[in-house]
Amino acid sequence: MINKVKEFVKEQCEKDTNFFGMNAYTHHFISTVKYAKLLAKETRADEEIVEIAAWLHDIGSIMGEYENHHISSLKYAEKLLLELNYPKEKIEKVKHCIVAHRASKDIPRETIEAECVANADAMSHFDNLSSLFYLAIKIRKLDTDKAKEFVKGKLERSWNKLTPNAKTIIKNKYEAVLNILG
Repeated sequence: MINKVKEFVKEQCEKDTNFFGMNAYTHHFISTVKYAKLLAKETRADEEIVEIAAWLHDIGSIMGEYENHHISSLKYAEKLLLELNYPKEKIEKVKHCIVAHRASKDIPRETIEAECVANADAMSHFDNLSSLFYLAIKIRKLDTDKAKEFVKGKLERSWNKLTPNAKTIIKNKYEAVLNILG
């Protein structure tokens, strides 16, 4: 199941219509999944639910619906998982993780699995500064100074949405990035 979901995400990232390009896959999805799996193990969350949700959490953005991608992503995830005959009760858990991953929407995370995915999404930002600058400059069309402020703000918001355990894991990267960005 996980390999089929991963392959679906990769295929969507490879499409010409994805303005994030393969960077979304190589710089965000892979990192998010890495942290999600780590957190799932540490918290004894359902690892399958967490990994599937981590692969699908931003699929709506890849498919062209950035503004409300937490909503579109859960719809794409549900469609895919139903096609793959994934159990409906598990689909609901995956959907909750996806919709609750977005800190800017203040959606309560009702499960440990949702916490894992939300934390992993935020943690991945510290692995891939170049992708954040790409988003700021290429996608949002910001000049260099505004791009720097955008990236710094995004990282501060990401840090603020982390649980204490996740902050411990990513603290050195957070401090290093703040030193670099000033």
